[in-house]
Amino acid sequence: MKSPMKIGLIGAGAISQAYIQALREVDVAQLGAVVDLCPERLSGLTESERCMGYVTVEELVAEDQCDAAIVCTPPNSHVEISRALLEAGIPVLCEKPLCFHRCDAEELIALAERQQVLFSMATKFRFVDDVIKARQKVLSGVVGDVQLLQNAFTARVDMSKRWNSKSEIAGGGVLIDNGTHSVDLVRYFLGPISAVQACEGRRIQNIPVEDNVQLITRTYHGVIGTIDLSWSLNKELATYIEVYGSQGTIRVGWKKSAYKMNSSSEWIEFGSGYNKVLAFQNQITNFCRAIRGTEEVMVTPEDALASVEVIEAAYQSLKQDQWVRLSERIPVA
Repeated sequence: MKSPMKIGLIGAGAISQAYIQALREVDVAQLGAVVDLCPERLSGLTESERCMGYVTVEELVAEDQCDAAIVCTPPNSHVEISRALLEAGIPVLCEKPLCFHRCDAEELIALAERQQVLFSMATKFRFVDDVIKARQKVLSGVVGDVQLLQNAFTARVDMSKRWNSKSEIAGGGVLIDNGTHSVDLVRYFLGPISAVQACEGRRIQNIPVEDNVQLITRTYHGVIGTIDLSWSLNKELATYIEVYGSQGTIRVGWKKSAYKMNSSSEWIEFGSGYNKVLAFQNQITNFCRAIRGTEEVMVTPEDALASVEVIEAAYQSLKQDQWVRLSERIPVA
């Protein structure tokens, strides 16, 4: 059995805590080092996790203290940090949103290819067991031909003092923050997206970015996906994905998931709901195994690029108040 890979965690903010917890539970990796600008936060982590600590990525690279890196910093720093790591030949798992513009994503993907190292985007919902099982049911034809997918990520969250609501840091508001998960889920279930239309609702919070958005996607096969995103209202739904097929319906929920055939009134449960830490464990395991060549990476560079392109097109749609077509095409079998 190979020894665990040493992971360099770039950024020690809120999202990094889920990675730290997950790294304690996986066999394929361990936390080797943390990079953060805050001395107090850094010293606390190096002591509690017994790992190395650095203020800059350059110091981490110079000390050769990691086999791979996970980037957990705010989005406006993703390109610069990922570039530095990739240039040093270090595989990178970068938190969503990957970046703000397609051209930057293309640059990083091309750099990773030249360096022959893995570059992937972190998007936790692909690693939720219930989501994986639901997609398997869709692909197996259990509910027939898919006619509609609905997704909702809505909650009341005070964003007035968070960097996520500062466009220069986050790239926008709820559309890029939560919407990146949504468009990736649509692609995961339905395939490439051909067009998108976004509509912003009334801003409820006193912040300079959108806090209520509805998004409609259309695939090349003509299947519609509808997405509700909000930081200011909570629809209090038990589910966050619903797939409607010609023969039945699948519901993926926070506490349980189930499907029902049109010919029956019985809901058949599967899975046990959303487990954030387990999803992160699955994500880290897949990333490390892909680096070692024992498993295919779940989120390909093409998936990461498409997520950036769709969100960029969605913002264009907001400005133009119309459908925007995308350049992505159906992969040739």
